[in-house]
Amino acid sequence: MRRKIADPWYKSARWIALREAVLRRDRYLCQDALRYGRRVGAETVHHVFPRNEFPEWEWAPWNLIALSNQAHDAMHDRGTGALSKKGVELLRRTARKFGMEVPMRYRE
Repeated sequence: MRRKIADPWYKSARWIALREAVLRRDRYLCQDALRYGRRVGAETVHHVFPRNEFPEWEWAPWNLIALSNQAHDAMHDRGTGALSKKGVELLRRTARKFGMEVPMRYRE
């Protein structure tokens, strides 16, 4: 099995600072679990609109959410790297929240 090479972007000082700001903003709590009234610690910051598809929003705090590792894994199909159904639902909710149009490929 080949190991995935880590993206050096995630080692940048700018990302590390932004990641910490988002975790602090979200009180180090998984925002997905909070939707269901559960308090679970967050270790990961997720790009709601994936940065490889929407590089113009890779630094936007509104596009970032604190998640537990388990919740983050549920947002992606780890085989393909594509957003899972749950990830697409979050993308749609976020677009609606900020008055944005849902990108065509993520419409129902």
